[in-house]
Amino acid sequence: MFDSLQYLYISSAIAGLGFLVTIIMFCLVTRHKNSDKKSAHISQLIRNGAMTFLRQEYSILAAVIALAFGVLYYVFSLPAALAYTFGALSSMFAGYVGMKAATRANEATTIAAKTHGEKPAFLTALMGGSVMGFVVASLGLIGLAGIFYLFNDTVHDVINILICYGLGASSIALFARVGGGIYTKAADVGADLVGKIELGIPEDDPRNPAVIADNVGDCVGDTAGMGADIFESYISSVVGAIALGAHYYAGQLEYLTLPIMLCAIGLVTSLLGFFAAFVIPSKIETLLQKATYLSIILFIGGAYGYLRYMDMDMALFGSIALGALSGIVIGLVTDYYTSGRPIRKLAETSKTGAGTNLIYGLAIGFESVVIPVCTIALSVFVSFTHFGGFFGVALAAVAMLATVGMTMTVDAYGPIADNAGGISEMSGFGPGVRKITDKLDALGNMTAALGKGFAIGSAVFAALALFAAYMQEAKIAHLDLLDPAVLAGFFMGGTLPFLLSAFTMRSVGRAAWKMVIEVRRQFTEIKGLMEGTAQPDYARCISISTRAALTEMLLPSFIIILAPIAIKFGFGASGALALGGFLAGATLTGVVLALTMTNAGGAWDNAKKYIEAGNLGGKGSDAHRAAVVGDTVGDPFKDTSGPSLNILIKLVSVLSLLLATL
Repeated sequence: MFDSLQYLYISSAIAGLGFLVTIIMFCLVTRHKNSDKKSAHISQLIRNGAMTFLRQEYSILAAVIALAFGVLYYVFSLPAALAYTFGALSSMFAGYVGMKAATRANEATTIAAKTHGEKPAFLTALMGGSVMGFVVASLGLIGLAGIFYLFNDTVHDVINILICYGLGASSIALFARVGGGIYTKAADVGADLVGKIELGIPEDDPRNPAVIADNVGDCVGDTAGMGADIFESYISSVVGAIALGAHYYAGQLEYLTLPIMLCAIGLVTSLLGFFAAFVIPSKIETLLQKATYLSIILFIGGAYGYLRYMDMDMALFGSIALGALSGIVIGLVTDYYTSGRPIRKLAETSKTGAGTNLIYGLAIGFESVVIPVCTIALSVFVSFTHFGGFFGVALAAVAMLATVGMTMTVDAYGPIADNAGGISEMSGFGPGVRKITDKLDALGNMTAALGKGFAIGSAVFAALALFAAYMQEAKIAHLDLLDPAVLAGFFMGGTLPFLLSAFTMRSVGRAAWKMVIEVRRQFTEIKGLMEGTAQPDYARCISISTRAALTEMLLPSFIIILAPIAIKFGFGASGALALGGFLAGATLTGVVLALTMTNAGGAWDNAKKYIEAGNLGGKGSDAHRAAVVGDTVGDPFKDTSGPSLNILIKLVSVLSLLLATL
């Protein structure tokens, strides 16, 4: 039998296999030929807009990384500063590669739908999504294994360095999620308000000047932004588990390396699930679910076999299985509330106007919180009491994220299918091609809902693991709510998710207002635009979204970073207790608010699509106009503010854990 550190070589080899698959899939989706000049031109506009935004965002983030490097070098050490930089650059690299593949896969999927039909188009979009899925999983695994192997001589030092690595991923994720969310929803809301509501033209009508910016936004927010979000959760859960393992199993390297080995097993089973999607005899409506479930089932079996082989505490297997299965439950509940019976009821309320649509949509969002939160709470309780204490809770978080290669692939599929529909519409490929892309898009809406539910659930588990690690590192046995410092921190932390939501919602509103003014101006001043005889100025709308996103993301991001520092040092000798209460309050309100906003936004979106499918009067009806208003409100809910809260609860946790080591 190898010793535990030698198994890190195996995990690195598995990460290398993941990189190889990433390269192959990237080459497959980028080598396609497109002889249709119009669709090629539209696709090029989307690619240029997406990469321009990414380059400008990364130039700002470079300054943030340089500042953080200096602070960490001064306060901690050079390895800590380098680990932070490596985590940040890994997240940026994953976003760049995933975005590059997605913007190519958009075009390839459209052409595949036109020339080969439904199944080839579906598989093309899936291959495009797999680039983001496997680059996230492989980068995270190689980074964690490499840092642990290089610095394992002193457990305390390796944990500090891993925390800095996680902090690098978290800080980039915050900027990517907030900036990407503002970009995509400024374009989407602006396009809908003028195009759909005021002028009554279709969603992806090429006459709408904001339509290219809208398609760019899907890549920016739902590909690069989501990738950074999941990458951060992936890293944070493992870091929290290793920190807790050092407390529960001091000196036993097989337990300290267990979270990394679980990720390696998860990457293998993700690869098996992905390739199974090409051979499973199934309709495409259920193919992604089957492939995802297969990955999770194989992971549970692989984890059991590894624990047996290493002769480790088998009680931990209960936590691993609970974490993996909890992700399925949360995903199914999210799918029900955003695609099931509640959607039809919500669509029916649209017949009496936008007001009733908004009221019922909020009710769906509130109700959708109950089962996921109870599932997380029960999983934590059972894991803690029966399956390994807080280390078991941390392993549940790792288990939920171990198959990130497959779950991120499925999520990244969504915006690719959505953009393929837009390219088809703007290229005038006809109703036959649009029917195929609409079907792929409908499947993408389901995968997006599952992905957002998974992102929130995994964020909570990761935050709880980090919170437990903070309590251990700060040497706090328990938090007493009658302690004034704890109580003050608890309430102050509870306000932070609302503050971030206010900033992001307001930012989308301001940016969308600028977009509406510009779109109205172009329809007024460009002669022949409405008739389709003149071309809109797409670049102007892309520029508006880009500038708005990059300027609006800075203030809320810095507030989130500075808040834990202010609590830690502002409360003096009681700073550690106050920060513990702060984390508890931010985590509780953050998860509840994130689920409410994400699921309500998804419900409003799919209720609109249900009407557009020809129900309740179809497009142009009073019910449709009311549903568009609901969807306009829901857009920043589900794609900006809600997802940003995932980052918040993890970032404040990992930053607090770092502060506890001072």
